Amino acid sequence: MKMRCAVFLILALNLTVVVHAQQGPEAAICDVLEKQVTAWNRGDIDGFMEGYWKSEKLTFVTSSGVTRGWQNVIERYRRGYPDRKTMGTLSFTDLEVTLLSPDSAAVLGHWQLQREADGPEGHFTLIVRKFPEGWRVVHDHTTALTTPKPPSQ
Repeated sequence: MKMRCAVFLILALNLTVVVHAQQGPEAAICDVLEKQVTAWNRGDIDGFMEGYWKSEKLTFVTSSGVTRGWQNVIERYRRGYPDRKTMGTLSFTDLEVTLLSPDSAAVLGHWQLQREADGPEGHFTLIVRKFPEGWRVVHDHTTALTTPKPPSQ
């Protein structure tokens, strides 16, 4: 019985690897971004940050300047979004993934937050790299539109 369970587990793991390989890097990268949105929308900044490279070399660029290092980026998010209300509901749209090599890509996209009082939005360019633990954002350049749309009614 133990042998059958072990064989089943090995087959299941192999099937998972094959399915993941068949979906391609573009789908795997979009999956990371979908997981970030899901984490954000449940108020989980730590979960959102799992999509970023946990390194002092992580770079995050906005109109406010350059933030370097995973720890500094998560602290910046925590200061800027101290509660669920300020976090709003995040969406990423218009995603364009361009493979640069087998283990790196550029991602262009649009972000928007829906909140009670406003609806800030903008664009982002990400550089992502494939690590043993999966695809991670290593460079994030995010801009905000100067005249965001009002909140949806």
